[in-house]
Amino acid sequence: MIRLRLTELLADESFRRGRRVELLEVAQATGIHRTTLSKMVNVRGYNATLANVDALCKFFRCGVGDIATYVRDEDVPAAAGDVRSAPEQP
Repeated sequence: MIRLRLTELLADESFRRGRRVELLEVAQATGIHRTTLSKMVNVRGYNATLANVDALCKFFRCGVGDIATYVRDEDVPAAAGDVRSAPEQP
């Protein structure tokens, strides 16, 4: 699965600017809808478009590898309510 690192990038950008950088600010600067950014932060495995990744790279002044990382499926812990985490029935 591809893991988006938007939360970490927001924290780094907030530190650099000396103030909190909100998703709304990123949305206004990139043209990516705030709801889409929220999904990118909160939905595991969100399928971001390359256009959105490109816009985020420009905003954060970084490369694609700074925005997204690959995590093997077996290394991803099951989320609460995930059917993979339910015990098998006899």
